[in-house]
Amino acid sequence: MARMSDPLIVSRVIGDVVDSFCSTVKMTVTYNSNKQVYNGHELFPSVVTIKPKIEVEGGDMRSFFTLIMTDPDVPGPSDPYLREHLHWIVTDIPGTTDSTFGREMVNYEMPRPNIGIHRFVFLLFKQKRRQTVSPPSSRDRFSTRNFAEENELGLPVAAVFFNAQRETAARKR
Repeated sequence: MARMSDPLIVSRVIGDVVDSFCSTVKMTVTYNSNKQVYNGHELFPSVVTIKPKIEVEGGDMRSFFTLIMTDPDVPGPSDPYLREHLHWIVTDIPGTTDSTFGREMVNYEMPRPNIGIHRFVFLLFKQKRRQTVSPPSSRDRFSTRNFAEENELGLPVAAVFFNAQRETAARKR
């Protein structure tokens, strides 16, 4: 299980979004070919407008993964009563490849945090078989836990998150 100093625990990703899990696959998230996502680092919304490349470094070509990107801090982190907002789902990603080899089930929606600092979480789940994941009914009030349960995905095999907040005109310069 995760250690208490794990950024996923400290930031409450484990707890707010998913239950405690052991990472068994390496996942790399990169925006614009050069901005890699590291737990807790801040990225400006202007940098994350186009979907990132997600590399899965584990499994083999016969294993398939589902990627979920979600914002658990809607509308704001101090009162996230609309938790979670779904930003992206890609299914059937073969092991040892990247998200471009998967099936985009829910199109990428760029982060637009309005109030406070939001966590944007990427979670990778191992599928039991190919083409077994059903689309969610809505992006709003999405539940990663419920979605994983309904689609028999179990606990995540990898996760990473970044922080973002609304960009003012001065911050964009």
